Amino acid sequence: MKTSVLCGLVVVASSVVWAAGQVTPLDVKLGLWETTWTGLTSGQIPLPPEALANLTPEQRARLDAAMKARAGQNNMRTNRSCVTKEKLTRDLFSDEQKKCTRTVVTSTSRRLEMRLQCEDQSMKSVGTFKVESASSEEAKGTMEMVTTGGGRTMNINSSFTAKWIGPDCGSVK
Repeated sequence: MKTSVLCGLVVVASSVVWAAGQVTPLDVKLGLWETTWTGLTSGQIPLPPEALANLTPEQRARLDAAMKARAGQNNMRTNRSCVTKEKLTRDLFSDEQKKCTRTVVTSTSRRLEMRLQCEDQSMKSVGTFKVESASSEEAKGTMEMVTTGGGRTMNINSSFTAKWIGPDCGSVK
């Protein structure tokens, strides 16, 4: 569950830039983008103690077995998204449900690197996000996160490439 949220964040963030404060927007084209990401997850899914307490021993064993089965496997996904001016100015790392702090390490029209620290109830995530745009039609990057909660730790290492398809998004959001 947390893996899919963070991986989804990587997919969206590959073509999203933040224009707040000390962040310089990446010089990328608006329109339809295709992003391919690869993610490697290890450890145990961090759950709040109350959620763990509500699991039966069988449910907990299935959860741990599913995580172990995915360990060491690269998961790949490709999707298309529409990059708009509004998306380029939205800050994905500061929503109302999580308390996230970001520290900008580098910010130019071709490169963005941030350190992230997020807390959500009894879970905490710490990591880095990097994106580079070699041209206005391509980008690549990485996201490395360590999430802890309920005495469990999960490591997520993702990389992605994104390419501009064209100015018309059609029905893609």
